Amino acid sequence: MATKANLVIDQGSTYSVNLDLTDENGDVIDLTGYTANSQIRKWYTSLTSAATFTTSINAASGELTLSLTANQTSNLVAGRYVYDVEIDQNGVISRIVEGIVTVTPQVTK
Repeated sequence: MATKANLVIDQGSTYSVNLDLTDENGDVIDLTGYTANSQIRKWYTSLTSAATFTTSINAASGELTLSLTANQTSNLVAGRYVYDVEIDQNGVISRIVEGIVTVTPQVTK
C-alpha cells in the first residue's frame, strides 16, 4: 500500500523533494538495484502526463529525490493534480507514494 504525501509546487520555480523510504518498522529500505518513475497528471484518468519528475536514488540511505526544473513548473497550469511514485526492481513494480500536487500560481515572470 502506497504512502500518502501531498506536494505544493510553486509555478516557475525549481522544485525538489527528498523522500526517505522506510518499512513498517521504521528501518531504511535498501534501494540497491531499483529504478523509479513518477508523473503528475491532471486526473487519475488523464491519458497524458502534465510533467514527469526526474528521479534519483541514494540506495544505501533509502532516499529518493523527485525534481522538476523551473521550465517544467512554468508549464504547469496553477491548480490541483495527482501524482505517484513507482519503483521497479527487475520488472517487479511497486507504487510507494501517491498524493495530490497543488501548483501555486507565479506572479513574477
